[in-house]
Amino acid sequence: MIGSEIIIPKAHKENVFELSKEEWEDTYILLKKVKTYLDDYYQPDGYNVGWNSGKIAGQLIPHAHLHIIPRYKNEEHVGKGIRYWLKNQTINE
Repeated sequence: MIGSEIIIPKAHKENVFELSKEEWEDTYILLKKVKTYLDDYYQPDGYNVGWNSGKIAGQLIPHAHLHIIPRYKNEEHVGKGIRYWLKNQTINE
């Protein structure tokens, strides 16, 4: 997806549930900055924002990271969230 970003905390934490309150707050500050950047340069129509936590949930890298995925009104899956892709992944395989 055009403009997709990832925020990765510096300190190694295996997943989002290991982040401290300060790390959560720092991540939030970065998330707001990333959104401003993406709004200015790509003008998306919406966003998916999320953490994968654990192998079963799709976390392939054992280090906490936050996905910021801009969404556009002219894309194939407009109006469909992450759960739509997850539900249909087994159908399409």
